[in-house]
Amino acid sequence: MGNELFDEMNPDTWHTATAIELFHNFTLIHDDIMDKAPLRRGMQTIHSKFGESTALLAGDVMLVKAYEYLNMIDTSFLHKVLTLFNRTAIEVCEGQQLDMDFEKKETVSLAEYLKMIELKTSVALAASLQIGAILGGAGARNQNLLYEFGKKLGMAFQVQDDYLDAFGNPEKFGKQVGGDIIANKKTFLLIHANESAPHKKELEKINRENPSDKVEKVLSVYKSCKADEWALRLKNKFLDEALLHLDDIAVLSVRKEPLKELAHFLIQREY
Repeated sequence: MGNELFDEMNPDTWHTATAIELFHNFTLIHDDIMDKAPLRRGMQTIHSKFGESTALLAGDVMLVKAYEYLNMIDTSFLHKVLTLFNRTAIEVCEGQQLDMDFEKKETVSLAEYLKMIELKTSVALAASLQIGAILGGAGARNQNLLYEFGKKLGMAFQVQDDYLDAFGNPEKFGKQVGGDIIANKKTFLLIHANESAPHKKELEKINRENPSDKVEKVLSVYKSCKADEWALRLKNKFLDEALLHLDDIAVLSVRKEPLKELAHFLIQREY
């Protein structure tokens, strides 16, 4: 879609898109191991089905295969694409490390959390779009605007993901609802709840006691401080910022419609 925003489809876009998809799935396999997640999209995760060693190796091979696909593109694009791909891969790993570090921290500020999800989630979406723009012959300004659109859209996506983890329908969401609560992850919802002293004390008490109905009790605190409503407002704020960047891109408005539709789909999804 990043390519077609500017020009007809460049055949090299298929190779880079495959590389990005392989890289993304490599990160998901390793992420599920670190999170001890039993489900992914309603299916058993690789490590829970085949063991951690097999899952690690499967992820490693997917990363190598990603570079095989990048190596197929025209050499005139290779340096720019590879530079952006490598920078993004490093940032995603940094974001995942921050996510793991946050589990051990007493408190995490909203600014810290925003930086973490920018690295872990948003830059991959942003880079995917910019790589498409590179292959579509876009100029530097348009490339940067599309990157910023993807980054803000990624932030909105993560707010929605945090929300669905807590309040989603498990049959539609395809993951263990309340998984972030069980794993003591610092999410948008938790950070907002901790900003209120009474709610923070209540959450600390729940974590100390670690009751069997921990998820239900934490969700009750979230609803009490209206963290769910706040998260939906924040999601829409990021979406609006993303669409402003898309509007500034110097191409015909009709070419932007598929990306606008994608943006609305991602933040209205129930899974």
